[in-house]
Amino acid sequence: MEINQLLKAGVDIIKNREYGNPVLEATMALEYLLNVDRIYIYTHGKDSVNKDIQDKFLEIMKLRATGYPIQYILKGKEFMGLNFYIEEGVLIPRPDTEILVEYILNYIDINYGNREIKLLDLGFGSGAIGLSIAYYKRQVQVFGVDNSKIAMKVANINKDKFNLENVKLYNGDLFSNIEDGEKFHIIASNPPYISTGEIQNLQIEVRDFEPVEALDGGKDGLDFYRKIISNAKSYLEKNGLLIFEIGFEQGQMVKEIFLKEGFKNIEILKDLQGLDRVVCGIK
Repeated sequence: MEINQLLKAGVDIIKNREYGNPVLEATMALEYLLNVDRIYIYTHGKDSVNKDIQDKFLEIMKLRATGYPIQYILKGKEFMGLNFYIEEGVLIPRPDTEILVEYILNYIDINYGNREIKLLDLGFGSGAIGLSIAYYKRQVQVFGVDNSKIAMKVANINKDKFNLENVKLYNGDLFSNIEDGEKFHIIASNPPYISTGEIQNLQIEVRDFEPVEALDGGKDGLDFYRKIISNAKSYLEKNGLLIFEIGFEQGQMVKEIFLKEGFKNIEILKDLQGLDRVVCGIK
């Protein structure tokens, strides 16, 4: 079967999924199996594909048709220009989270320049936030904490992949592995923020396949903001930055928690759709 024919067969299998991009996902799967780039796929449409690759490709498409995320199938997701290794058990990095990372990178430039500083990434998952910052700001010492052993495995794979010697990862719950007296210039987190009752309403790709512990933020979705904000003051340097990704309806509520805990200069940042996406404040 030719590449063009195989792609069409793949698209036909997954075209009725409510969420997704059938043409892009089929192309990505074939790139992965053939170990070629997209230009090759587009310029070699008449090339024949062997039976083994055909069978593997069609199996992938059938799995994707069940709602299983393409990122888990292909073991990767691009984030901040880096190709992160991903597997089932960690949250798939989203473009919205790049807003938080870009803010931090700019904040470091403005406030610290090339000075050595320390950043704590709480609930690092695949490492998307902390490792991206460590990659682009080698003077930053990044500490990460996550209570998931799969996250530890995946983030360490990415740490080694990007050759990051300025990163230390710990398996634990929030601040539990941070020594008393340890201070950070920046604490960042993309915590679970979906309210428990809303989990069942999420799209299948998220609800049935991504780790619920990385999604469920309690009855109102704010449990982790309360825990982190109330404890972060003990671990932040004076004028240190605390910054979160949030759900699009949570901006004012998280801001109120910041205010209650005595933070200043609180900002709510919007995503590309104009929705609240990040909240930050200064100790």
